[in-house]
Amino acid sequence: MSAEEERKPVVLVVDDTPANLGVLFELLGEAGLEVLVAEDGVSAIERAAYARPDLILLDVLMPELDGYETCERLKARPETASIPVIFMTALTDTMAKVRGFDVGAVDYVTKPVQRVELLARVRTQITLQQLRRRLDTLESRMKHLGIVEQR
Repeated sequence: MSAEEERKPVVLVVDDTPANLGVLFELLGEAGLEVLVAEDGVSAIERAAYARPDLILLDVLMPELDGYETCERLKARPETASIPVIFMTALTDTMAKVRGFDVGAVDYVTKPVQRVELLARVRTQITLQQLRRRLDTLESRMKHLGIVEQR
């Protein structure tokens, strides 16, 4: 087993409401995930750049730096651009959802979150992220061995 497969997946949860953070911390922790928290967009960007989580759960409606702007900034930084973002929002209109995809989110869940649905979406994105990393590693090895040409 590789180190990647042995370590717990890491999820960064970003929400300005402490009660929401508590619920999500408990739910994701019980599901076997390592959970990091941030209460605003600026600290989320800093924490993501440092910790490189496997996934970010990001609240849309936050004061100062909202979820959309936070996601745009995450996607603009090389060290965080490839981290998948799932938006959490009470907004249910189509335009709000589409805007989330436009700024780089891979999925969204509506608040209040449904535990089973959230865990299914989180597991799917973590699996995809792990597969992307494995593919990148294999491609790098193949290039090094001369099996695949450099781009």
